[in-house]
Amino acid sequence: MNVKLQTLLRRAAGAWLAAALGLAAADAYATLAAAAKAPDFTLPAIGGTNLRLQEQRGRVVMVNFWATWCGPCRVEMPHLNRLYDKYRSSGFVLLGVNIDEEPRKAADLAAKLGLRFPVLFDSEKKVSRLYDLSAMPSTVLIDRDGRVRYIHRGYRDGYEDTYEKQIRELLKE
Repeated sequence: MNVKLQTLLRRAAGAWLAAALGLAAADAYATLAAAAKAPDFTLPAIGGTNLRLQEQRGRVVMVNFWATWCGPCRVEMPHLNRLYDKYRSSGFVLLGVNIDEEPRKAADLAAKLGLRFPVLFDSEKKVSRLYDLSAMPSTVLIDRDGRVRYIHRGYRDGYEDTYEKQIRELLKE
């Protein structure tokens, strides 16, 4: 085989592999997005009590994955506090799932930021793997029947407006 043909074959194989990996990643994302039910989990919260997602059935649930080292997470937190305060009496719950290895850091930052919603600790990353966490922060909105309805990866200014629109929509159902 000549060198040009070998090069073309290697490039084609590389492109095929990249496309296959991209489809696998998209499929993992789609699996969570299209899930009939949100994967259940139980995690310890600040204060030591355990909180189980399935116990929130009948409410609209926002699960927000965050970390102390994540700058956009810190920017997003005051907006999440406002949404929690505004809609919690309407059947909305917000669960902040921290992925730091040291829960104390998360608890200290939560206190510093004045977070009023439950903060849970996923220091072993079991729940973040279950939810295919690939960006920080990541936010999942779950309807009253426990189905994943919206997934947001990352945060930019203005996302909170989208969150609010989606929360209102799910609360009306």
